[in-house]
Amino acid sequence: MQATEEPLSWAATRLAAAIRSREISSRELLELELERVKEQNPRVNAVVTIDEDGAGAAARRADELTARGGSLPPLHGLPVTIKDAIETAGMRSTGGAIELTDHVPTDDAPSVARLKQAGAIVFGKTNVPRWSEDMQTYNAIFGTTNNPHDVQRTAGGSSGGAAAAVATGMTAFELGTDIGGSIRIPSHFCGVCGHKPSFGVVSQRGYLGYLGSGGTDSDLNVFGPLARTVGDLELLMDVLVGPDVELATAWTLRLPPARHAELADYRIGVWIDDPDGELDIEVRALLHHAVAALGDAGAQVSDSRPALGLAESDEVFWPLVLGAASPRLPDDVAVEVGGPHARWIRHRDRAAELRRRWREWFATHDVLLCPVMPVPAFPHDLAGTFSDRSLAINGQPVPHARTLPWIGLIGVAYLPATVVPVGRTASGLPVGIQVVGPYLEDRTALFVARHLAQLLAPAGTD
Repeated sequence: MQATEEPLSWAATRLAAAIRSREISSRELLELELERVKEQNPRVNAVVTIDEDGAGAAARRADELTARGGSLPPLHGLPVTIKDAIETAGMRSTGGAIELTDHVPTDDAPSVARLKQAGAIVFGKTNVPRWSEDMQTYNAIFGTTNNPHDVQRTAGGSSGGAAAAVATGMTAFELGTDIGGSIRIPSHFCGVCGHKPSFGVVSQRGYLGYLGSGGTDSDLNVFGPLARTVGDLELLMDVLVGPDVELATAWTLRLPPARHAELADYRIGVWIDDPDGELDIEVRALLHHAVAALGDAGAQVSDSRPALGLAESDEVFWPLVLGAASPRLPDDVAVEVGGPHARWIRHRDRAAELRRRWREWFATHDVLLCPVMPVPAFPHDLAGTFSDRSLAINGQPVPHARTLPWIGLIGVAYLPATVVPVGRTASGLPVGIQVVGPYLEDRTALFVARHLAQLLAPAGTD
């Protein structure tokens, strides 16, 4: 195949098919992606580590297997990058923390191992904030990641490097993490598709959240894919879903199919307008346009929502997130931030009650549509800390911590949520929407998200 940049805009599913049919070789695709990194990375600073020699050798082996014919794994020969907060064998993996500047794991995180077993070739790592603890991506080792649509703005966090790499064609897809919106926010800001799985269906071992981390699970945290199409997300979930190694002896994990085969059969609730979750006027208009598109296509759309409030959910979300983050702090500070164990248990009890109310609502509804963030990507603001900063929503400053009610609403309930782009603001900034499904029914959320993306896609796109 002659060198061309066109494949770098293709979906991963199309790229995998092209490799199997020998329309393009794995080595050719790797060279195209490496060249794209050279072109785009100085502008966006998304890819922070590259193993060109190791990936080149793996791509040659993949091409040899292709030439032999026969059955090939679903991701065969696809060169990809992985979020730097996820351990990758033989490749520097830092979590954005100077304490791990030279950390090179000997083993892959289980989710990375699954991707490799399915044929993916990891050639690089993508930038994160220190310990993945911000909704902007920057750290003392690698600097700041810029939004590919406007480099003066953030790509989001903590999977900001991942989303920027997907958006610019530097990788076929990405593996990110999400405890407080870290897949969903960058997908929304960068205009890509991202899926936050149901809690517990994808291994989160190998997560670099603090010194000594990676061997246990954190509450609310999930690993999940970012890609250019929802079809890619569906393929990647097929690969990623499964029990951790110590459970696999006795447990299997199989997600149920989508609830219905036709969009017209879906009962879709809408939760966009809420006094506790004010939205930028352009964001709100684009979300309502997306809702209308589903209604026009025959889906059963209503302004129905579960019997709970954003503020009530936020009161549970933040203590659980801070508790999960507290191990990275000194012991005395960790106790102050995370609170005593008894308090954590009480918040877990409250979260269980919220999940019960969600289950009741999903008995008569299939998915919920809601915002990701109240604003599109905002200008870089690295002064002070997360708790010091604010965003302007319709001209009024709002503390960063109060801009995440739609993120916490879904995370604290352990629910799957697929983010798809629904349009752009007048200044060209992407806006996404969350398509939220019942717990463990990720395929239902993905089904509706795929149809929504197709309804809104320009003619001729994948």
